[in-house]
Amino acid sequence: MKESFVIQSDMVNMPEVEERLFHFCRQCNVGNYCSAISVATMQAVENAIVHGNQGDASKRVAVTLGLCCGGIYVEVADEGCGFDYEKFGSLPANDEVQGEGIFIMKQLADRMTFSEGGRRVRLEFEVAGIDPTDALQRIAVLQNSRAMVLA
Repeated sequence: MKESFVIQSDMVNMPEVEERLFHFCRQCNVGNYCSAISVATMQAVENAIVHGNQGDASKRVAVTLGLCCGGIYVEVADEGCGFDYEKFGSLPANDEVQGEGIFIMKQLADRMTFSEGGRRVRLEFEVAGIDPTDALQRIAVLQNSRAMVLA
């Protein structure tokens, strides 16, 4: 099962992405894990709109939802210039906000890979039997990171 769609690069289209993602999760019977998938996906789409396409509503963001071994994947692609994704993914310094979204995506997804020079991100979620210990560790990391950023 796979679903692909394209939205205009405008934040007003975010609810459509979320609605389609929730519908896809329900079809795949993984509604109980959909919130984590949604947070990471919405962050990826927001990054594509704001950073990738620089808020240019004439550009598009492509979203693909599909099944992979043991779970679901989400791919988000923009029409921007790309970026050096190797610099991001760890917890940003206290006074930095840049990179926080990528950090959140990395913590929530089981795998995150960039391609096309950073214009495409693939998030994979193992939903068929996530280890409860892993889930609790992810929540703790996110709570600690939020506390550090807000401090």
